[in-house]
Order: sequence, then C-alpha cells, then structure tokens
Amino acid sequence: MSYRTRFAPSPTGPLHLGHAYSALVAARRAEAAGGTFLLRIEDIDQSRARPEWEAQIDEDLSWLGLDWPRPEMRQSQRLPAYRAALQTLWDMGLLYPCSCTRRDIAEAASAPQEGAPQLGPDGIVYPGTCRPETAPEGPLPDAVLRLDMARALERACRHQPLFFTETGKGPNGESGARPIARRRMIEKVGDVVLARQGMGTSYHLSVVVDDAEQQITEVVRGQDLFEATPIHVLLQRLLGLPVPLYHHHRLIRDEAGKRLAKRDDARAIRLYRDEGKSPADILKMIGLARSA
Repeated sequence: MSYRTRFAPSPTGPLHLGHAYSALVAARRAEAAGGTFLLRIEDIDQSRARPEWEAQIDEDLSWLGLDWPRPEMRQSQRLPAYRAALQTLWDMGLLYPCSCTRRDIAEAASAPQEGAPQLGPDGIVYPGTCRPETAPEGPLPDAVLRLDMARALERACRHQPLFFTETGKGPNGESGARPIARRRMIEKVGDVVLARQGMGTSYHLSVVVDDAEQQITEVVRGQDLFEATPIHVLLQRLLGLPVPLYHHHRLIRDEAGKRLAKRDDARAIRLYRDEGKSPADILKMIGLARSA
C-alpha cells in the first residue's frame, strides 16, 4: 500500500502556528514517500463547528502551499459508520451507559479513600461509578457510552499483546516498537468515553474509524496525543482495523513554554497573513524553512 497520511483539524477556531507545523510535517512526509496527503474535517462537535472556520482552514493551508484531494472527508457526514462501530463493541459486551457529570466524576475521584485524582489522556480517570458487573443487554442506547477497559483488554490481548510502532518521538523520546501495558491502561487511562451526548461518537472512536476508511498508513500528529495512541490501537484491534504507524512530533510553544491552543489568536495564521508575512516567514518561525 502506498503512503497515506492526513491533517485533521476541527473547524472551531483559527489555525495557529502549531497547526501549520503539523500540517507541513505530514505533507512533507507524504511528499518524501511519494504518497498522499489528505485533509479531514473533524466537525463532530456541531455546537462549536462553524462554516467560516472551515473556509479559513482551506485558505490558510492553501496559502502555505499545501494541496490535497477533494472533497475532504467530514466527520459530520459519517455518523452511520460510527454507529456501526459502536454496535460492534456493544454486541461484544464492551460498552456501558454512563450518566455521570464531570462534577460527579471529579467528586468520586477525589473522595478521601481514593487519594489524589489520577489524570489520563481524557482528564480525570473515570472511577467506574456506572460500570456494571455484567455487560448490558438490549439495543444500543442513545446515551453516553464508555468502554469497559478491563473487559476490552482481556478480549483484545487474548492471542497477542498490543503494541504500536513510533516513527517519531514521544514526549520522553519514545520511539520504535511500543508495547501497551494492560495494567497501565486500566489504571492510567480507564473507561474512556466512546459516544458523547448529542454527538453519537467521540474523538477516540471517530479518528480510528476514519483512519481505517481513508487507508492511513502513518498518523502524523503532536506529542500531546501520544498517550491517546494506546486507546486507538486497542480500538483498532477490537474492530479488526489495520494499525498504522504513528509519528508524533514536537509541539510549537509560546514564550512561556506552553503549547499553543485554539485560543491563541495572537498566533493565528490569518493574523500573520494580514500583517504581510509570507509562507516562507511562517516556515522560518516554526523551524521548517527549506535549505537553499
């Protein structure tokens, strides 16, 4: 299979220098491999997604000199695919409904007998308040759904252990074959949400289903998502999907060392464009200027 990678922004705000870096790293890896660079619009959160932000994503990336096959995949058009994946996991007995609010979770995780709350890729590790002793039966409910991590790992690791191959570097320099420890997944990740209220899916589920549909061979993304990768590999195993290579890259940070986020409008690509900066200026700012 030829090389395929993607850049998958959410149209909920302006692209900033960190987005430019990630998109350009992915595009350059595709170019070097003679492969394909794709753009995917991750707009499952329709309460925050805006057409004007999506239009600006197209403008900013095109201004940077990037091109990709069109039309782009949009997650808002793929809800049936996510529902089918949820149905598969439900039929395996690996999902359960959860009615806990964020406050409920914080209070349960902070109870005196629990000690300090354990933080994972999705924030506070879920304390298991709604986890049933036996798998729920009946039709797939339209509710918040969590993955029973212990049961999922037992099923996924029945015949061989989980691992992924890192072609970049994790936050602590991790590279190469990365084994996924079952105990760490249970204690440090916990029962992650795979369907959110009003969305019918979640980032973890949709990104796995979409990467498989687009035949992505290497996922290129920031080191802030390194800890989420074992979740994605687990879901790929459970759903019978191929496991791509993973290439995590450094993050673009501000003067205080904090990684950039959507709220960092001062570093939005559009503002630099309005100030008269050139694409070459942006590449120099993020350390990707090509040698003469």
